[in-house]
Amino acid sequence: MPSLVILRTCFTVLLLSSGCMLHGQQLHKNQLDKTAAKFTKSSFPILKELLSIPNDAFYPEDIEKNVLWCEQAFGERNFSTTRIPTETVPLLLAERKHKKAKKTVLIYLQIDGQPVDTTRWLQETPYTPTLKRPGKSVGWESLPWSAIMEYQDDWRVFARSASDAKGPVAMFLAALDAAEELRINPNYHIKVIMDFEEELGSPRLPKAVTENTDLLKADMLIIFDGPRHISNKPTLTFGARGIATLQLTTYGPVVPQHSGHFGNYAPNPALRLSKVLASMKDDDGRVMIPGFYDGISIDPETEKILRTVPDNEELIRYRLQIARADKVADYYQAAIQYPSLNIRGMQSGWIDQEVRTIIPSWARAEIDMRLVLESDPNRLIGLVKSHIADQGYHLLDRVPTKGERLKYPKIATLTHEISYQSFRTDFDSEVGLWLARALVHAFGEDPIRIRMSGGSIPISPFVTTLGIPAVTVPTVNKDNNQHSPNENLRLGNYREGIKTMLAILAEPL
Repeated sequence: MPSLVILRTCFTVLLLSSGCMLHGQQLHKNQLDKTAAKFTKSSFPILKELLSIPNDAFYPEDIEKNVLWCEQAFGERNFSTTRIPTETVPLLLAERKHKKAKKTVLIYLQIDGQPVDTTRWLQETPYTPTLKRPGKSVGWESLPWSAIMEYQDDWRVFARSASDAKGPVAMFLAALDAAEELRINPNYHIKVIMDFEEELGSPRLPKAVTENTDLLKADMLIIFDGPRHISNKPTLTFGARGIATLQLTTYGPVVPQHSGHFGNYAPNPALRLSKVLASMKDDDGRVMIPGFYDGISIDPETEKILRTVPDNEELIRYRLQIARADKVADYYQAAIQYPSLNIRGMQSGWIDQEVRTIIPSWARAEIDMRLVLESDPNRLIGLVKSHIADQGYHLLDRVPTKGERLKYPKIATLTHEISYQSFRTDFDSEVGLWLARALVHAFGEDPIRIRMSGGSIPISPFVTTLGIPAVTVPTVNKDNNQHSPNENLRLGNYREGIKTMLAILAEPL
């Protein structure tokens, strides 16, 4: 009799586990591989069409085309869509409910892309997706698009937003199509929020989230964005730094002056700006402004977490082609736990073919600060302001008047904007454990877990306002030229991204 009970118990367990499979809730690894391979090829037209739509958020008429495309794409997959209006372009919410689901997963997708300099792209335009394979010696060799049906993993599609972040959007749509064919019915409701101003810092997002908490209500948030670990192994990222930006302008003569007539007489604003900026950091890249790193420390438990990431510091430097890294911390993962102060661009006068012998009238630096939870962005900005003032500058938040220019020997304009704060989620949170199970099921190994990425994504409004945990599922190749000319997406990553998202759709929550 006891043997019969054991047999019945075993049968029940097997029935329950196989029942999940019968209802499309679990897939064998080889079935995931075959399905992902199939829908990789069938989704290439979607990828090409989406990448062909210009998506610079500075051009709202182009953004509207992207909104319309997304409305149609998600509508065709049985999602209801709602535009969430803002002062500029809308956010788009797509929602699909599933029977017997008790929880809701909110998914964040970025649709807009960085501005482009077409002169530095090695193809017709950044919005003409171009298939390329590694050259026989160096560089990349273009191929006809028709060759993509016989692609190899190391071939790439070059286009703006190929990796950041329309590639993941196409992956998710392909995964939805694959799940439909396999009759996978997730045991959770799906909401997808699409952001069309991420590259502008999502300035309207916090207000939109606050005003639409009921519409966006969910139990957890996953973000399909960003590159995998440099090893290109399956990765989960449990946090990201926030971001604030500053613009600093110094002034010389009211209009550019002949450097022969006024050299040694009229102060040069470019030189002055350079000295101010140089005073902010030492030669090892550490911020010298007192108090900038206050409140940040890496305890033994955090150190243990950071050390589990299998970074190869020598390989990182090799790929960056730098002889030595800055010394804010002893290794990469530790370095990105601190706030940063970065000069992202400078301008004064003219260079190259337009160079001329003048003393410029002004010089400008664009600065970004990456934020961590332990540091208050307003305090950091205040420290930067005080430091500049200590260099003898009269600071304004506007262009100086003639009277002010004549009164103050050293004058500068400083403006700033805080986009969003950092966020972090525990590894053992429900969303973290669920996603880890899905990736183990798909790839047969534990994913690399990263405490916090160095980059920024506008997720903290969801975390703080909705009170939900968030985890990023990165899929694209690390060497994708993100934000730069010749951005690209490795096709092996595209296929594995579809596989990743399909595994998540199939994993019971």
